[in-house]
Amino acid sequence: MSTVYLRPELAEQMASQLLNPGVLDEGLRSGLFLSGMRRTGKTTFLRHDLIPVLEAKGALVIYVDLWSDTLVSPSKLLHNALKHTLAELQSAGSGMLQRLKQRKGAEVSVMGFSFSFNIDHIGQAEGPTLAEVLTSLVEQARTDVVLVVDEVQQAMTTEDGRQMLFALKAARDAINPRPGTPGHFLFIGTGSHQAQVSELTAKRNQAFSGAVSLSFPLLDEGYVSFLLARLAEQGEDTLPSLAVANQAFQLLGHRPEEMLKALRQLLSTLKTQGGDPDALLPVIAGTLRSMAADMELMKLEQLGELAKAVFARIAERDDGAKGLFSADAAAGYANRLGREVKVEEIQPVLNVMVAENLVMRTGHGVYSVADPFVQEIWRERLDMWL
Repeated sequence: MSTVYLRPELAEQMASQLLNPGVLDEGLRSGLFLSGMRRTGKTTFLRHDLIPVLEAKGALVIYVDLWSDTLVSPSKLLHNALKHTLAELQSAGSGMLQRLKQRKGAEVSVMGFSFSFNIDHIGQAEGPTLAEVLTSLVEQARTDVVLVVDEVQQAMTTEDGRQMLFALKAARDAINPRPGTPGHFLFIGTGSHQAQVSELTAKRNQAFSGAVSLSFPLLDEGYVSFLLARLAEQGEDTLPSLAVANQAFQLLGHRPEEMLKALRQLLSTLKTQGGDPDALLPVIAGTLRSMAADMELMKLEQLGELAKAVFARIAERDDGAKGLFSADAAAGYANRLGREVKVEEIQPVLNVMVAENLVMRTGHGVYSVADPFVQEIWRERLDMWL
């Protein structure tokens, strides 16, 4: 049995929508941004599911992880990934060129690509623009070029990273609207900072304003069944039922690492103390869930009473909170704090909460809790926070 849980149906659906969009999917060519909390399987899905399916359908995929080296600027990481790809395509014997040839047939030159610019100059002032690089790549590959940027919110940490996003938008606008283009430039950005990823498409001053932004589809019961089957294959014969294990996984926010931790604790307890796995697992999961949420809510505690009051107003609603800066809202905060709260105090506090990934902007003047998992815990402890 494979050690990696694959999601072929989801990958197939997403790849088809990207490469062959129907009327309702055409917005994906403006960019697709997937956000989800850390450790929910995003990178695993990209590497093992989505990218292989995109390539099997004939796309040329370039992948870059902006967290792979936080000491290197996001733009340099992208430029390095482009240089590596173009260098491979220049070589007649490269595996990448041969794979592209097999998928696209005689349309692709077997002699290697030839560029009108020096690829070593990519990213330099005298070098080609990203629009020139990607246009040349599309024209010679004669297929869709898909750029996948993992942890895309890191681009917003530097000015050259922000300019990189605008340069990628310019490339998209130079390639995709052309009549008879042999391929399109498709951009996929994923990130674990839901608030910042949402900002990349929600704010009008962002390069990909108006692009499609979706929550990453969480792992479901299929993943839990996969885990239990692997444990059984390894000889574990005292396991929880699928129903109980799935409830524990949901309780842990659909996080694989937390689920594995819970199962390790369960098996250790069963071996040393015995017991009923269906009775023990919910207790273990509940304890781990509380510990994980404590780390997030501690951030809120450290931000002070006004932050907690603003967070409370946001967390009370499932559909997003509005009017957080109104006089009425300020009066509500003042009532909770026992002091006057000026409207101008609210924005700086909210900005810090967004930066800490506690809340996210989901529309003009509309904010939601970034992680529903934390929102649930907060509601359970409502008396503590008010």
